[in-house]
Amino acid sequence: MARVVVDVMLKPEILDPQGKAVHGALDRLGFAGVSSVRQGKRFEIEIDSPPDADLQSRAEQMAETLLANMVIEDYTVRVEA
Repeated sequence: MARVVVDVMLKPEILDPQGKAVHGALDRLGFAGVSSVRQGKRFEIEIDSPPDADLQSRAEQMAETLLANMVIEDYTVRVEA
């Protein structure tokens, strides 16, 4: 069995209002020194097969097809045993 982890983040040039709100809240709660916050999504997908070279490619297809909006988001894929 393998686990695929996909992290999705807004592209750097895209405004992140949720990240800004969290940044403001951290400041108000006394957490000084935080320069910025970006919020993203994380997907953990269990696959009923061992990790192989094809699995990385299939996971990237999942990310591009459904998990990330390629216009405004970037993603990283990690396959774990």
